[in-house]
Amino acid sequence: NAADLAIRDLGSSDLQVIVKDSGGTSESAQAAASLALAEGAELILGPVFSHEVKSAGAVARQAAVPVIGFSTDVGAATRGVYLLSFLPRSDVARVVSYAAAQGKRSFAAIVPTSAYGAVVAAEFQQSVARNGGRVMAIEQYGDSATMQAAVQKITAFSAGGASQVDAILIPEGGAAGPEIARQLVAGGVSTASVKLLGSGQWDDAAVQREPALAGAWFPSPNKAGFNAFAGRYRNAFGTAPIRIATNGYDAVILAAALARSAGAQRFTDAVLTNPNGFSGVDGVFRFRADGTNDRGLAIFEIGGGSAREIEAAPRSFSGGGF
Repeated sequence: NAADLAIRDLGSSDLQVIVKDSGGTSESAQAAASLALAEGAELILGPVFSHEVKSAGAVARQAAVPVIGFSTDVGAATRGVYLLSFLPRSDVARVVSYAAAQGKRSFAAIVPTSAYGAVVAAEFQQSVARNGGRVMAIEQYGDSATMQAAVQKITAFSAGGASQVDAILIPEGGAAGPEIARQLVAGGVSTASVKLLGSGQWDDAAVQREPALAGAWFPSPNKAGFNAFAGRYRNAFGTAPIRIATNGYDAVILAAALARSAGAQRFTDAVLTNPNGFSGVDGVFRFRADGTNDRGLAIFEIGGGSAREIEAAPRSFSGGGF
């Protein structure tokens, strides 16, 4: 639907979008990609899931056809297989950069024991170092018992009058993020002096209603672009779009723009990895040579059961925040 809406919004375009069902498995995604290539596809948009992107990408790379996938797993990215999704590294880089700009220097993190947690922890260390800060601790959890133990260790750094930590990253949303915040506050962490930092997973009304997260910061795309897109989508299809629908829309708009502006070079690696990036529904983005991306994100502060934007998303890649 989102791709169809993009074609409608383009008005006139010589772009042809052919839809193939990736089938949910590596084998079926590979077969779908092979069929698309046999039919002359110059660019593959999707799939969504990591194992599908990897298998479709392997076939496409052999044919020197780029893929713009929608997985959030950076393990699916490589040269020629670019991810348009919201990646954990962008969230962490943005919120750490903002916190450092506000004077935060000593950082800790509480992350899940998972592939997502590993990516977050790695980017966290790099981002803190890049912004002149210190990582005091990174604790992991896999269940309620290890979560409590992780919180207790971080609390030892950041509770009481002699705090050694002035910012704590809690990337998970859902039930985990609010629960960790409650335990930190109950353990004596003062959110007046120790800033809690989140990820895009905090763009959730249920998370924002947690009193322990009052004053916390998290990154997210500017709301105006998605709201306008959602309005057009509802008018066209009579229902609200899922959040990742903008990936499909932006991918088609980008393909059309490159077809118009770059001629025979339109889908080459050099064009797709333009350091100046592109503008989409959710703001500016650019593809890195390794297949990952950078996104321009705003910063929001939680308060009163909701979140308000306190720093706008950058409109280009010439400034900071990346």
